[in-house]
Amino acid sequence: MTTVTPHETTTPSRRTVIPAPARDRDRQAPVPRSPEVGWQELVDAVRESGQYPTRAEAESVTRIVLSALGGHVVGDERVELARALPEEAARVIASQIPATRPLTAAEFVESVAARIEGSTPATARWDVSSVLGVLPSLVGEDLITRIIGQLPQGYALLFGRAELTPAE
Repeated sequence: MTTVTPHETTTPSRRTVIPAPARDRDRQAPVPRSPEVGWQELVDAVRESGQYPTRAEAESVTRIVLSALGGHVVGDERVELARALPEEAARVIASQIPATRPLTAAEFVESVAARIEGSTPATARWDVSSVLGVLPSLVGEDLITRIIGQLPQGYALLFGRAELTPAE
């Protein structure tokens, strides 16, 4: 015959284990990129975003939109944008003379349409959004928020953001 004796049950103590921070030597150093690689990555992101059939078309659209944007971003935001972008894109931004008056978002799109052969306002809006929509992931949301803040109302949509307006 087997006798069962009750065992005292104890709750195991919970121990929180906090992992040790990674040592600097364990971290991988960033791989240095050449200026050409950074530009290619930007153009490839625009090509994917805008679904352009060729790299050349995506590159052309990127140059046109960035040059248009370069005239409308001023001050510290312009400097930070140029620093955050690949060297070729930074040159496109920095080489623009600041606009004498800010364009509305619709006027901005129309100005881009005038620079692209065969473009309409609808296709230019697509082109602008394809380029501006990839910038937040490259330069950071904070900088884009500040850039949008200095531009007239309507630009947030071109950067792929909702534009909320206060109720009246």
